Amino acid sequence: MSSFSTPLSGLLATEQALNVVSDNIANSNTQGFKSNSVLFEDAINEASASLQIGSGVGSTLTTRNFTQGTVQNTGGAFDAAIQGSGFFVLQDSAGNTTYTRDGSFSLNTAGQLVNQTGQLVEGWTAVNGVVTPSGAVAPIQVPSLASQAPTPTANMTVSANLNASAAVGDTFSAPIQVVDSLGNTHTLSVDFTNTAPLTWSYNVTIPGNDLTGGAPGAATSLTTGTLTFDTGGVLTSPAAGAPVAVKTTTGLADGATDLNINWNLFDSAKNPLITQYASTSTTTGTTQDGIQAATVTGVSLQNGGMLVAAYSNGTRSTLAQVAVASIANPGSLIAAANNQYSAGVGTTTPSIGASGTGTRGSIVGGSLEASNVDMATELTNLIVYQRGYQADSKAVTAIDQMQQTLIAMQL
Repeated sequence: MSSFSTPLSGLLATEQALNVVSDNIANSNTQGFKSNSVLFEDAINEASASLQIGSGVGSTLTTRNFTQGTVQNTGGAFDAAIQGSGFFVLQDSAGNTTYTRDGSFSLNTAGQLVNQTGQLVEGWTAVNGVVTPSGAVAPIQVPSLASQAPTPTANMTVSANLNASAAVGDTFSAPIQVVDSLGNTHTLSVDFTNTAPLTWSYNVTIPGNDLTGGAPGAATSLTTGTLTFDTGGVLTSPAAGAPVAVKTTTGLADGATDLNINWNLFDSAKNPLITQYASTSTTTGTTQDGIQAATVTGVSLQNGGMLVAAYSNGTRSTLAQVAVASIANPGSLIAAANNQYSAGVGTTTPSIGASGTGTRGSIVGGSLEASNVDMATELTNLIVYQRGYQADSKAVTAIDQMQQTLIAMQL
């Protein structure tokens, strides 16, 4: 007579399978969660060429499915998702390393980038705004961010066309705003006057109010000169590599250092920025490299894992970069609480590097990865395992009735 052990093994195995399915369903909305699948193995009680009798279900195995979950935009300043393979690297208070796909990060009161349970997110700190993603990683610490000091203008350009059909004496002006050493701005005016065919004079002026001892309401000339064009309207003089010096010499009214600016008439490829064609005189653009003083308006995690500070003047500064760990056999990882994994005995050494390098996925800022649980599959499995459990229960009942009959015959 068959024992109860065979259907009982089925009951126990199916119960474990139902636990796995229930766990998957429960975590269908957990960020970065990876679903588990159940593997059943049969057990053999007796096997020969003529007789093979099974003894039910052997050990039940689970495998974790590391397929990509949907990357959803959250708008969170420090949220991050990995598109592709790889894991974020965390460090707990004891210095232990764990890995996660859940990028629900924030800054703690100490300015450290942490996950929801306070573990430190690891990466590389920038030096002078530049990150070198190599070598050992360390917890990311946002430094105290002071106001950004101003940078006075050292170079400026004016891209313009001067009308070749203009009459002698016709004028055209192009304003450009520059920055002094205190971060204040001054609007210079570059005034062009047609003096002869293919020849224009220029006069760079600054408002008199901006200068120490300057005449209020009047412009003060800073530099003058002549532009010469060839018959094709191409600037020939001054030549490339000979910028025009624009300087103040009497001091600025706000107390800043005198302006000392190079007006570059050619771009880096030595193409002239000012032309003379038979078209309306117009300015197509101006540039200058001065930066006004600014305060920090926010810090956020950008695509690629860059932690960036934004300033009120529109500039940005890179503070750090979040690391990504590539693990060749992620199925060997041991699941821990809070969406984390630790290395198992058979886990290959993680290869840690920058987002998007090697086999590592790309970090998407302001987003989180959704659970990869397929609800339709899990509900189907739930029905299948439930039916299996019911059938094994019937087998136990049938064996019980047969044994009762056998006992009754012996009385």
